Amino acid sequence: MTIELWTYNTPNGRKISVALEEMGLPYTVKVVDITKGGQFDPAFLRLSPNNKIPAILDPDGPDGAPIGVFESGAILVYLGRKSGQFWPADPRGQTGVLEWLFWQVGGFGPMPGQVHHFLTVANEADRRYGLERFQTETNRLYGVLDRRLAEVEFVAGALSIADFAILGWAWRHERHRVELAAFPHVRRWYETLMARQGVARGFAVALS
Repeated sequence: MTIELWTYNTPNGRKISVALEEMGLPYTVKVVDITKGGQFDPAFLRLSPNNKIPAILDPDGPDGAPIGVFESGAILVYLGRKSGQFWPADPRGQTGVLEWLFWQVGGFGPMPGQVHHFLTVANEADRRYGLERFQTETNRLYGVLDRRLAEVEFVAGALSIADFAILGWAWRHERHRVELAAFPHVRRWYETLMARQGVARGFAVALS
């Protein structure tokens, strides 16, 4: 049965469209226009009480009944378990995937997201302070990722949902003023993923 993806054209939204395409799961897009307050629509709030995209509605949940899932990290885990893809079968492998997934949702997303915000702040002093603080942390996180990818092909060893989560934000590296040339292992990983057909379809699908 077809999964409904409620989302918009943002890094967190693209994580899920990429994962769905890579997993070959049928889905339809329900655009939630966050520029016009669509995230506060009662129908969406029933799926995502935190009024944030993305969310999914799977009519064929684990017990055969519909299930809604919000928060991009939770959605990725759900889809990995449902499809049996990009989600290791063994607990040790799962732990590695979860480490890097939580690393993304806790830092590599919130920090570059703050860079995106402060780039739009009109007050020069406020903008300068915010950009210095969050650009420094964003660059540190890219360094963490680069060191990891110097040792492995993908962040948890094999290609996993953690890579899709991180890719959603690395896709915006130009917007948060990061040159991938400064992080050669991240660039290798990024180019490898972006060359995949499923990833390309996930970024091409209209989300707005």
